[in-house]
Amino acid sequence: MIKHLKFASIPTSDQERALVFWTEKMGFKVMTDQPMGKQRWIELGLPGAQTGVVLFTPEGHEDRVGTFFNGSFHCDDIDHTYRQLIERGVEITAPEKQPWGTFSRFRDPDGNIFILSGR
Repeated sequence: MIKHLKFASIPTSDQERALVFWTEKMGFKVMTDQPMGKQRWIELGLPGAQTGVVLFTPEGHEDRVGTFFNGSFHCDDIDHTYRQLIERGVEITAPEKQPWGTFSRFRDPDGNIFILSGR
């Protein structure tokens, strides 16, 4: 039976620039980085998570770069994480409290928009 989602893909126009962002600013770890056709297959692991991300844009899907990521990253302390990401130069909005939870939005170098949720 299915146990978990292995990875979600993040479309990127520049894999090296994306790799630097996701490892140095966001703290993800390289699990796999190998040639794949004209690109590289780059899988990143999130500390403490089973699901990772892949920095890969399938041919013909370049129009996805710079759009909204349909998912959410979660952290235990959104205020602390927000401060850390600001210090690392990540473009992120201040945490916003809603009845259903607290969230921020951040962008990667390609302009993709992501949600960071927390308590």
